[in-house]
Amino acid sequence: MSGRRLTLTPEGVLLAYRHGIFPMADERSGDILWFRPDPRTIIPLDGFHVSRSLARTVRRATFEIRVDTDFEGVMRGCADRPEGTWISERFVEVYGALHRAGQAHSVEAWRYGRLAGGVYGLALGGAFMAESMFHRERDASKAALAALVGRLRERRFTLLDVQYLTPHLESLGAVEITRWEYERRLEQALALPCAFT
Repeated sequence: MSGRRLTLTPEGVLLAYRHGIFPMADERSGDILWFRPDPRTIIPLDGFHVSRSLARTVRRATFEIRVDTDFEGVMRGCADRPEGTWISERFVEVYGALHRAGQAHSVEAWRYGRLAGGVYGLALGGAFMAESMFHRERDASKAALAALVGRLRERRFTLLDVQYLTPHLESLGAVEITRWEYERRLEQALALPCAFT
């Protein structure tokens, strides 16, 4: 990364993620900030925790799971928060371009023809960097995340990055690892020839 300036462009975002860095917009100023946290949070693909209620939701097929049918809708759902958001219009443009290029993806939970929740992120090699998730109905985002984990397992991905630990993510099996360990796993994952779609 020495001598390379990060920019919020599709190329800049991909370069950043390949080095364990990700962008967020400052909610007040709109300035783009770049983060490389230590520790870093991941969900081990063999350690995703499915609660009884979520297992029941999945078993009953409460939601129709779709992939990449409304990427922008998922991004805008994630941005629609009363407390404000780091997902600016520029983020929607840049990640939309990455989606059209086949590198950003959404996993969506639909019910009665309506987008009820979802998760989006970037797929690079055998790594998936989950950016954000949202729900409009109970368990919709969890159902989408469970479907994402299942898809990553099937396609032999090895790394699911969720950036920062929250109580919600911890309840789903997320753990913190050192930045050194994260970057070691990232390097291995980037070398894999995995395909998300």
